[in-house]
Amino acid sequence: MFDFAWSEIAIIGAVALIAIGPKDMPVAIRTVAGLVKKARRMAAEFQTHVDEMVKEADLADVKKSFNDIKNFDLKSVVEKAIDPDNTLRDTFAGDPMAPSEAAAGENAEPAPPPPPEFFVVEPPPRAPAFIPPGLIPPEPVAVAEPEGPPPFVPPQFAEKRASA
Repeated sequence: MFDFAWSEIAIIGAVALIAIGPKDMPVAIRTVAGLVKKARRMAAEFQTHVDEMVKEADLADVKKSFNDIKNFDLKSVVEKAIDPDNTLRDTFAGDPMAPSEAAAGENAEPAPPPPPEFFVVEPPPRAPAFIPPGLIPPEPVAVAEPEGPPPFVPPQFAEKRASA
């Protein structure tokens, strides 16, 4: 709590020696030592009373439950719930980029069989080489223009239409 270096204590002692005087210095040191002892005794007594209150109130169980919550490991609980026998972990434990075990040497254990494939992905179907007749779009049909001019033609378009 208080962090005093020896040099600071020496300065405090020198100031006390000058302020109090050499004649009254032993009495002052005894008084300060008595105060420190009394403070330590009071702190120890307070700690004892707090410990007794905890025992009386059965707060040890509460403290234990707080420690359990503080040390709770969600990852391990989820892993145990999802993969209790570690089969998934063992399946994904291998490094896919590692060299094969056959190249490791003659004394190497045989490689485990590959995991079963649960999903088979088929490639999309290819487009047919021919288009069935029902799917061929009809050829555009020529539409004959009505005879005569339309009821109203703006003047800028009337000249183009007449020349065509």
